[in-house]
Amino acid sequence: MCFSVSQSARVWIPDAEEVWKSAELTKDYKSGDVSLQLMLEDGKNIEHKLDPKTRNLPYLRNPDILVGENDLTALSYLHEPAVLHNLKVRFIDSKLIYTYCGIVLVAINPYETLPIYGTDIINAYSGQNMGDMDPHIFAVAEEAYKQMARDERNQSIIVSGESGAGKTVSAKYAMRYFATVSGSASEANVEEKVLASNPIMEAIGNAKTTRNDNSSRFGKYIEIGFDNRYRIIGANMRTYLLEKSRVVFQADEERNYHIFYQLCASAHLPEFKALKLSSANDFLYTRQGRSPVIDGVDDTKELCTTRNAFSLLGINESYQMGLFQVLAAILHLGNVEIKDRDADSSVIPPNNRHLMAFCELVGVTYQDMSQWLCHRKLKTATETYIKPLPRLQATNARDALSKHIYAKLFNWIVEHVNKALVTNVKQHSFIGVLDIYGFLASFEQFCINYANEKLQQQFNMHVFKLEQEEYMKEQIPWTLIDFYDNQPCINLIEAKMGVLDLLDEECRMPKGSDDSWAQKLYNTHLKTCSLFEKPRMSNRAFIIQHFADKVEYQCEGFLEKNKDTVNEEQINVMKASKFDLLVELFQDEEKATSPTGHVQGTGGRTRLSIKPDKSRDTSSKEHKKTVGCQFRNSLQMLMDTLNATTPHYVRCIKPNDFKLAFSFDPKRAVQQLRACGVLETIRISAAGFPSRWTYQEFFSRYRVLMKQKDVLADKKLTCKNVLEKLVQDQDKYQFGKTKIFFRAGQVAYLEKLRADKLRAACIRIQKTIRCWLARKKYLRKRSAAITIQRFTRGYQARCLAKFLRRTQAATIIQKYQRMYVERKRYKQKQAAALAMQTILRAYMARQKYQALLREHKAVIIQKHVRGWLARCWYKRCLEAIVYLQCCIRRMRAKRELKKLKIEARSVEHFKKLNKGMENKIMQLQRKIDEQSKENRLVNERLVSLESSYTVESERMRGELSRLRGVEEDAKNKANQVSSLLEELERLKKELSATQQEKKTIEDWAQSYRDEMEKMVAELKDQNGLLKKEKDDLNRLIQEQSQQMTEKMTRAIAEETQQLETDLNEERSRYQNLLSEHLRLEEKYDDLKEEMALSSVSNTFAHVLQTMRHISTPLFKCLDVTRGIDTSLTLKLQKRVTELEQDKQLLRNELENREEQLQRASRQELESENKKLKHNLEEMRKSLLGNAATGAGAPGSPAYKVLLEQLSASCEELEVRKEEVLILRSQLVSQKEAMHHKVETALDILYLRKLNEDGELWLVNQGLKETIRLLEHQLQTQRRTYDNEVESLRSELQNVKEENNRQQQLLAQNLQLPPEARIEASLQHEITRLTNENLDLMEQLEKQDRTIRKLKKQLKVYSKRIGEMGGQTSPGQMVDEPIHPVNIPRREKDFQGMLEYKKEDEMKLVKNLILELKPRGVAVNLIPGLPAYILFMCLRHADYVNDDQKVRTLLTSTINSIKKILKKRGDDFETVSFWLANTCRFLHCLKQYSGDEQFMKHNTSRQNEHCLSNFDLAEYRQVISDLAIQIYQQLIKCMENILQPMIVSGMLEHETIQGVSGVKPTGLRKRTSSIADEGTYTLDSILRQLSAFHSTMCQHGTDPELIKQVVKQQFYIIGAVTLNNLLLRKDMCSWSKGMQIRYNVSQLEEWLRDKGLMTCGAKETLEPLIQAAQLLQVKKKTDEDAEAICSMCHALTTAQVKYSTRLRDRCESPQLLMDTKMIYPVTFPFNPSCLALETIQIPSSLNLGFLTRV
Repeated sequence: MCFSVSQSARVWIPDAEEVWKSAELTKDYKSGDVSLQLMLEDGKNIEHKLDPKTRNLPYLRNPDILVGENDLTALSYLHEPAVLHNLKVRFIDSKLIYTYCGIVLVAINPYETLPIYGTDIINAYSGQNMGDMDPHIFAVAEEAYKQMARDERNQSIIVSGESGAGKTVSAKYAMRYFATVSGSASEANVEEKVLASNPIMEAIGNAKTTRNDNSSRFGKYIEIGFDNRYRIIGANMRTYLLEKSRVVFQADEERNYHIFYQLCASAHLPEFKALKLSSANDFLYTRQGRSPVIDGVDDTKELCTTRNAFSLLGINESYQMGLFQVLAAILHLGNVEIKDRDADSSVIPPNNRHLMAFCELVGVTYQDMSQWLCHRKLKTATETYIKPLPRLQATNARDALSKHIYAKLFNWIVEHVNKALVTNVKQHSFIGVLDIYGFLASFEQFCINYANEKLQQQFNMHVFKLEQEEYMKEQIPWTLIDFYDNQPCINLIEAKMGVLDLLDEECRMPKGSDDSWAQKLYNTHLKTCSLFEKPRMSNRAFIIQHFADKVEYQCEGFLEKNKDTVNEEQINVMKASKFDLLVELFQDEEKATSPTGHVQGTGGRTRLSIKPDKSRDTSSKEHKKTVGCQFRNSLQMLMDTLNATTPHYVRCIKPNDFKLAFSFDPKRAVQQLRACGVLETIRISAAGFPSRWTYQEFFSRYRVLMKQKDVLADKKLTCKNVLEKLVQDQDKYQFGKTKIFFRAGQVAYLEKLRADKLRAACIRIQKTIRCWLARKKYLRKRSAAITIQRFTRGYQARCLAKFLRRTQAATIIQKYQRMYVERKRYKQKQAAALAMQTILRAYMARQKYQALLREHKAVIIQKHVRGWLARCWYKRCLEAIVYLQCCIRRMRAKRELKKLKIEARSVEHFKKLNKGMENKIMQLQRKIDEQSKENRLVNERLVSLESSYTVESERMRGELSRLRGVEEDAKNKANQVSSLLEELERLKKELSATQQEKKTIEDWAQSYRDEMEKMVAELKDQNGLLKKEKDDLNRLIQEQSQQMTEKMTRAIAEETQQLETDLNEERSRYQNLLSEHLRLEEKYDDLKEEMALSSVSNTFAHVLQTMRHISTPLFKCLDVTRGIDTSLTLKLQKRVTELEQDKQLLRNELENREEQLQRASRQELESENKKLKHNLEEMRKSLLGNAATGAGAPGSPAYKVLLEQLSASCEELEVRKEEVLILRSQLVSQKEAMHHKVETALDILYLRKLNEDGELWLVNQGLKETIRLLEHQLQTQRRTYDNEVESLRSELQNVKEENNRQQQLLAQNLQLPPEARIEASLQHEITRLTNENLDLMEQLEKQDRTIRKLKKQLKVYSKRIGEMGGQTSPGQMVDEPIHPVNIPRREKDFQGMLEYKKEDEMKLVKNLILELKPRGVAVNLIPGLPAYILFMCLRHADYVNDDQKVRTLLTSTINSIKKILKKRGDDFETVSFWLANTCRFLHCLKQYSGDEQFMKHNTSRQNEHCLSNFDLAEYRQVISDLAIQIYQQLIKCMENILQPMIVSGMLEHETIQGVSGVKPTGLRKRTSSIADEGTYTLDSILRQLSAFHSTMCQHGTDPELIKQVVKQQFYIIGAVTLNNLLLRKDMCSWSKGMQIRYNVSQLEEWLRDKGLMTCGAKETLEPLIQAAQLLQVKKKTDEDAEAICSMCHALTTAQVKYSTRLRDRCESPQLLMDTKMIYPVTFPFNPSCLALETIQIPSSLNLGFLTRV
């Protein structure tokens, strides 16, 4: 190439490790340069040399906007590194495993379970265009399903890839999608059977390999059949090339088929004891791979799943045990040990336990089996002889028999699975799913590669065809695109003298071998075919150049596998088995024991070919073909089938060889991309026009490259003009009808131009903004500088003035300071002189005083010394005298002692002594008392001495003068100075001791005071602490009380919220049941119509008539339980019929008895009343007639008192008599009434015989009787109250028990699997509804009886009132003729009723409901007019007490509304109109029902219009249910209208222009199933919402109901938008988040304008708002993660997919929101202020037959 590449261009260069590595040019490349200067992403600079021959430059990288595209064909540069990088970015960075490549879906195995295959995801992809959602296997399945329905053409999904790439899982999910979306056309649950075939085929056909734990070891093509309504009716399976060799041999780290390990793991089960199985390590066929266990797989549970699948497909337990018996026999056969007898023969040791077990399990003899395992029979033209087999050949024959038995079993299972999936319904179309697997063995690998060559050829042709169709559709010129044709390789394999032909020829040779066949291949193809090669170092191998790469095949084993021979005698032994199932397996062995072996290739699908069956001879000849020939024929049939369908391709990629989750190995990925045809698709697309833009998309994207004058009204012409200016080469693009087609690289060039233009615009904007910012900054600085100068100059002026003021002040201060200093100095000197004089004078005075003091003290000392000397002499004399006295007394005491010792011996002396001692004791006691008194006196004296001490000191000072007089005497006694000095010292010591004592006492007192103060302080501290603790405790108690209050408040709030939630859930469940009931009713009506069209028997018609009379809940239960419990249905029907008959009989009998009883009672009461009146008159006359008597004369006090008492008694008697009548009619039973009647009759008879006194006594007795009746009434009421309380308690207990039972049932259901849980819940709900239905029917009968009784009583009272007062009841007025002419009424006399005749009821319903046009009524008349008219007619029926008329009117109204909704249920205006009128009719029934809770808002006139004869509470419930059904219909109608607008208006349309750029579209946009119907914007949604709102307001819908409708609308908008956002990676960007937030703000503004901000609609958008915020926040640090956790509280963990901190949330792992969820609706009571009598009926309604009353 001879062009230049600018600096900073990004390119791809080859790399040994990463295959391709990204680099950037650091220097411009010019034509002629031999190398490129590059810088890698890690910053390393390298020099890349170009190829000197080609001089091709490296591949260019795509712009960043195209990185991560979900369609590889949308890339501007289409080449291998771009494809690899795009897949890696999506797989590693975005965790997306699916990517489109044109018509191919590339699926990368994540080796991890992803939550993207649930039912919510299936529903999200259902009905969507393939390019509108992220790539997914469900999108491919949906595309195939829609094309089948639209084009009436069969479809195929071809899944291919290496072993371990995920082909089987992809095929399984595709089948699950069809089963979920289409449903079943019959009640046989065919879709469940189709899915149940997967575990069976995986168990018998899948095994663990080194690459995959669940690798399919056979190919299969499943045809899923659909009827003309595109519902699944059945399926069919073809199998190809089972890997039989795996039965007898497994490589290291591999396993045999799963079923063997499942049986060994379940050998401990009782039913498997007879199989004599043990661990898998004990059998040769299961231990060779040395890996019997797969991590995370429980083989025991897997066997249970397999057995359940068998049962679901109709294979019973006996057949299942037979299959397991054959499988166990194969394991035992593998353990049969064959030993050498000699070099040419072998033998099985006798009594081999495994062979015995094999023979026992398959029902053959031990001798025959042991013989023919070691021998074979040879036939010649003349004789037959038996030849022994060497040990190796015998072992091979044993393994061949094992493989043969397993293959037969495999085919049998496939055949029976197909039988279970077949149906009698005619198949209209089908979708096929092809799963071709990869082999590791030589011969099987060759066959599969041959099949892949055929499939690749078909794929190339299909891709080329689609490209051609696209170009022709857009009417652009196109040239033939060169693509790789692998027909030569196919000819090498299948043509005459090809590889398969030579192999079959060698198999027919008597001594054919693998070596001779290899030589034939070399001789035939080595020099003639360039695709065939011979390895250099081998003569037993060959190489074929396949589409993907060269493959080397080892010839060893080709002939043996192609022949597939089995010993004929062994087959005969199997045929002679006593085991029926084994005989059934080998029943067609006559056609399968030829030397060429068994027909394996077609599996169980050979007989289901397109061609018709041939004759027996032809069929026998067909079965003699080799395995290769059969596979070739089967492959040709498969290709014919695929060519007759529309194919869809899924290419599975294995990202690494180590099964690591989300680990990408570029080398392995590139190998598979080259092999599976993805790169060939890219090459074909790149050879043409790979990039396609619609004119609108091109205009929106590249509007920045156009000038204003270039923009024309015609967008197509504008794009042409601009593109001609931008791209000079006309061959680089083509203009189609709707799109612009670009060559490879042109979009990148346009993106570069756009980026340059935007960069230049950004620079210009930056320049302008920076200039504006700089000027603004300069002006701000200039203004600041001027301000600073102004303030600075002012500050300086103020400083100068301050300085001058300070200078003047300083001068004044100095003057006064100096004066103060001088004055202070003078004062100091004066004070110093005075102080010196004072000190001197004081010193002289003190000296004089000291001299006087010394003289005085000397006199005192002399006095004390002289006294001390006198006292010393006195003490010495006193001591000498006392000593002499003691000596004398001692001598006398001794003498006295002797006498006492002598006297002590006598008793009298002892007594005297005791007496004397008593006296002495008393004396001593007295002495002690005296001494205590003396001690007290001494103490008092000491106190007085202490007090007189001071007095003594004063006295001594007084004697000082006296002592001076005797100074001379002291001088004379100088010789006594020494003694006086001693005395002085002693006195000093005593004084010091006294002072010390005083000091000690003072110290003790001080310490005691300190201790007390300390103790007081401590007590104060303790008191403070106690107070503090008390305050703390009080505060703590208050806090705890507050916390408890808050906790209780929170608990009550939470409980209230929980109760509200439960109520909403119960209401939602009830409304869902109503919708289900409506659906069942519609289904019932459809079935009834179908049966009316067909001729049915009279018996069936009778059954329908009986079912029609069953109540609605019971009919619902019967519909739900259809096919579940027929006996319960029949019993309920029979029971209902019997109950109805019994009820009718009892009702008739009860009416007769009640009429008789009421007639008799009425007659008796009338006669009694007349008699009482007569007696009363006689009593009065008697009293007046006896006026002449003295005591009772008129006017006397006694007479007046008696007369007053009589009058009061009569009045009281009249009152009590009326009460007695009422009580008798309502509360007294039949016996009590009869008893009272007899007593009354006796009283009347007795009354006639009484005299005057007796009459008074009768009055008294009447009063007593009245009191007794009142007491009886009180007791009756008390008993009634007690009974009601007891019934309420029992009801509460029943509710608690029901709650506990529901909780137990819920706990049990939660432990069940989801399918069983749903079934159990459904069964429980059926039983509960049936019981409730029966209870409600009984209650209804009781209420009917009560109503009839009350009606009859009301008639009796009305009649009696008429007789007494001459008035007539409303019921009687009905029977009389009405003459409106004779009774004219004014407008104010109208009662708000409308009268109509019975025969006009259908006309009323027809004109008012069925033929009414909502538009005219809503615009011209009052809202809710039909509801008011119907209620006024109902009022008149109630007024005339015609229950039949009321019932028929309500029933006709409800049925007519249902009919009009069924007919025009898609018209929003009609549904809204009847929702408003139904609610208004319901409110009228409540408002005029007579209940106090509904009457409190009425006027007095409205209260007069209340219903008087009928309680319509049950009909109110029915009408409420009808309103709920209409509401749900309204929501569905709105959803159908809004659904197409939401995604386009909320996500795709750019409300803010230029925020998010348009990306180029790939091939998916041209393969969508539905053409573009126009673009909806946010304004379209807002206009539609406004239309909904205005329509409901015009119809008079309740404001609260409008709020609920708006809330549901916003929930649908938020849920659909969020679901599409989650499933569309291209929408997850910062700009899209801003766009969504803007759209949400517009919706909120709409709510604000309509006054609906409090309806809860804004809260329903919270998940969408948080998702938009999540798109705009940072997601790098832990702080960002914390912010996300706190912000996204309304999103689930699966929806956030960001931080591990969200794993602590306890919530369901649901990814998508439920768009079908409908909030439970409520109808708050909304009374009408409109007076019924003022309503006028317009003539346009054609209701002239109605008469206002």
